[in-house]
Amino acid sequence: ILQKGWDLQLFQGALAFTIHSRDCAGFKEFLQIVQPYSAQSDGFLKILWEQSFECLLPTPSMSGKVKRGCTMEERLENLPGSQFEMDMTGHSYSIYNAVYAVAHALHVMLSSSSKHRPMGMTTVPELQHLQPWQLHPFLQRISFNNSAGESVSFNERWETEGGFDIMNMVIFPNASFQRVNVGRVDPKAAEGKVFTIHDDMIEWHTSFNQVLPLSVCNEHCHPGYRKKSKEGEKFCCYDCISCPEGKVSNMPATDVNCFKCPDERYPNVGQAVCIHKTISFLSYKEPLAISFLLVAVSFSLITILILRTFIEHKDTPIVKANNRDLTYVLLISLLLCFLSSLLFLGQPGKVTCLLRQPSFGIIFSLAVSSVLAKTITVVVAFMVTRPGSNMRKWVGKSLANSIVVSCSLTQVGICAVWLVTSSPFPDFDMHTMTAVIIAECNEGSITLFYCALGYMGLLSLISFMVAFLARKLPDTFNEAKFITFSMLMFCSVWLCFVPTYLSTKGKYMVAVEIFSILASSAGLLVCIFFPKFYLIVLRPELNNWEQLRRRKN
Repeated sequence: ILQKGWDLQLFQGALAFTIHSRDCAGFKEFLQIVQPYSAQSDGFLKILWEQSFECLLPTPSMSGKVKRGCTMEERLENLPGSQFEMDMTGHSYSIYNAVYAVAHALHVMLSSSSKHRPMGMTTVPELQHLQPWQLHPFLQRISFNNSAGESVSFNERWETEGGFDIMNMVIFPNASFQRVNVGRVDPKAAEGKVFTIHDDMIEWHTSFNQVLPLSVCNEHCHPGYRKKSKEGEKFCCYDCISCPEGKVSNMPATDVNCFKCPDERYPNVGQAVCIHKTISFLSYKEPLAISFLLVAVSFSLITILILRTFIEHKDTPIVKANNRDLTYVLLISLLLCFLSSLLFLGQPGKVTCLLRQPSFGIIFSLAVSSVLAKTITVVVAFMVTRPGSNMRKWVGKSLANSIVVSCSLTQVGICAVWLVTSSPFPDFDMHTMTAVIIAECNEGSITLFYCALGYMGLLSLISFMVAFLARKLPDTFNEAKFITFSMLMFCSVWLCFVPTYLSTKGKYMVAVEIFSILASSAGLLVCIFFPKFYLIVLRPELNNWEQLRRRKN
């Protein structure tokens, strides 16, 4: 009677936790045909009938016609939903399952043999004398599916874990309403699925103005931030702090921690999403690579031109001075030095990685060995001209050739051990730079790599020291001064190379090495051969024995 005058709009959009229920087969049909006299002992149904339909049920004590008497044509399904719901509620569903559970337990008890009965129960008690505790062992063991298709069983505490349904009240203008299931609390669900709610299905009260109400102390954290609990506050109160560097959170209200992007991705500026990294290497299409290519090709052509000029004028005094064969070997090795720089351009492959550093080390060792041999030749030639010298047996090509071969073979041996034990291979460095995957050549054994570089540096230092000591020897064909200056440039370049190489990253490390190769090779070519090339081509009148002796005097 009280509910008839209620304004149900007050409950529009309300959320409620209700005992879990499902529609059982035949329940609505039963409500459609139920009558107040269906169960003689059910006094509640008679009271409900009279109050809901505002009529009186006839009784034997009543005589004649009763004013406002019930016609028995009334139906519960015609009542408004606020007075009587046709759906099975959670309480009714629990009672329904309880009745069937007891029925199954009684069936098991009555049909079980003596050996399957619990301890202490030798005979099956008569139903009218059955005590509730005697049914407990059978209840705990039963499991069945009800007519709604759900499994009913009991846990070790003799409880059913039905959980709760989350219902949303939707009120219609005609005062009818509907409960909409928008979520579930299921204790038997997997971790993370115990509480589920579909907020897109919820219809809120109009006073919320289409904005979701907040059930926490503060708004959700935005992507790129994570929660940090406030000490001394409730569990729902937290601060939002940005994710650590290298980590992201891509959805609001991430519980505890941000997560790290995969190796092939990196966080964006707002640390909300992971972006694919780009692969970086010194491509032939880049201006820097094109510049290196043009310089290498230009100096290679100049070296070929000088070599051809020296071959054409091989019998002139300038070419024959300081061992003509060593001059050819040095020019060819410088040509190969310029060309070897091209191996460092482009994306590293298996072949280029195998050839890069070993070929560079061997070719440069050959070039420096030739310079050392030329310098030692100058020193020995001067010592032979001194009175009483016994160094004459060392003069000739055998000394120079042995220096070149022995020094070069040592570097070949280091590189051979390097390639056999731990050879270079193409690799991807995903961690040095944040937004870039560096395509590089992994040098394999770093120790052997620095051994090859160190040996080349040792040869250069020895060549520089010998050339410096021999720079003032009074010889007509003494080129020690040019060699000294060239080796000074060579050593300066490679001394600067080491700290610069170690302080750069990615493709710029390769660019530093290419620059060092080209600069040191160009220094040797210009300082040693340009003065001779100038005399041969532009001042041929000075390239004869008479003019050279006159210049000396």
